[in-house]
Amino acid sequence: MLFEDTAASAAPLPATNAPLAARLRPASFDEYVGQDHIVGRGRQLRRAIEADRFTSIILYGPPGVGKTTLAELIANVTEAQFDRLSAVSATVKDARASIDQARYRQQVQDRRTVLFLDEIHRFNKAQQDVLLPAVEDGTIRLIGATTENPFFHIVGPLVSRAQIFQLRALAPSDITSLLMRACDDDRAFPDHRIEIDDDALDFWCQACEGDARRALTAFEIAVLTTEPDSRSGIIAIDCEVAQESLQQKAVTYGDDGHYDTISAFIKSMRGSDPDAAVYWLAKMLEAGEDPVFIARRIVIFASEDVGNADPRAINVAVSAMQAVQMIGMPEARIILSQACTYCATAPKSNAAYVAVDKAIADVRENRVQPVPGYLRDAHYKGASGLGHGQGYDYPHDAPEALAEQTYLTVPATYYEPVNRGYEQRIRERLDYWASLKEQKKEGEVDEGQTNLAS
Repeated sequence: MLFEDTAASAAPLPATNAPLAARLRPASFDEYVGQDHIVGRGRQLRRAIEADRFTSIILYGPPGVGKTTLAELIANVTEAQFDRLSAVSATVKDARASIDQARYRQQVQDRRTVLFLDEIHRFNKAQQDVLLPAVEDGTIRLIGATTENPFFHIVGPLVSRAQIFQLRALAPSDITSLLMRACDDDRAFPDHRIEIDDDALDFWCQACEGDARRALTAFEIAVLTTEPDSRSGIIAIDCEVAQESLQQKAVTYGDDGHYDTISAFIKSMRGSDPDAAVYWLAKMLEAGEDPVFIARRIVIFASEDVGNADPRAINVAVSAMQAVQMIGMPEARIILSQACTYCATAPKSNAAYVAVDKAIADVRENRVQPVPGYLRDAHYKGASGLGHGQGYDYPHDAPEALAEQTYLTVPATYYEPVNRGYEQRIRERLDYWASLKEQKKEGEVDEGQTNLAS
């Protein structure tokens, strides 16, 4: 034979010394826990898998939610050759070899190939492009698994040729179900009798944040490090043992978490919820986010969402950013907390942000207004001969420093202050100036003098 199959069609049986999560990997959908929104009875993906008529798919979700397990279930039901690669260790040469074998299999044996590529986001753009022709012409059906958002980390042509399925963190009830099964399943600890109390279950369900692999790993550590009762032989797992098995709670993050968490942080401040804002701040800091990045976003927020409703917010935010740069962690957390709670509780206005975007749109979409001659620079030699500055009314020489002059050739309103915070005073001032100009205008018209707008 020119090519030999290098991967089995069915999922390999885990060794007895394999991690518990591998030993308990489901062999059928009846054992699969969670993800009912995509593989529950009657769901499209489950029907397609059971009928072996699925197309290329990308499974996207946090660690330990069943992406690889779902791929292994596909391996159990498909009649196609099932090849496995991990982008952590595989090379382009490995991918090309799998594709060449798939092409031979298709042409000579009339047999299709499913290529499962775990951690597909670890392949760079050029490496991912190698897969594209084989996916497009049907040489392989690709199953990609990734913890990162495929729309950010997988090339567009692959995304457009595959169905994206997002897997969710497991619910506490799912984690409970897995742990209780692990107590009785012969693949887990056949020679032990195990009991878990409710407090230990509750702790693992909360601390593992929907990560089945982490929960089963902690459970395995707890079982292997706990002596059985001398009389009953039962290994009793209580909350103290559960806590010792999970010394430090990991914060699920990554590139996708980076974008999602900073989004939640900004939206919490915008929603005037200081408690939520501090929580997302804490999550970012615990996940190792750059505190200067967080500080920069607070500065942007202070101008975009607080603006002139509280002009002090930008001063607080900029000072906080400078202080964070000078001091660093861990003390920078205090400065960031002060800045984010100040901005979260400040009156809100996006009027300045809206104003500049409206003006930019006007510049881009409409005729660009020329600078009136009386507003042009008159500080260089020869400017007066061009008429620059002639007719300019110096505001400080006018009553209330309000010159009888216009500053746009086509009047427009971009900045519209809100009735909150300091911007309420700004709105009142603008309204007062407008009425004052109107009064002057009417007075000048009565006296037959030049119109204020002339």
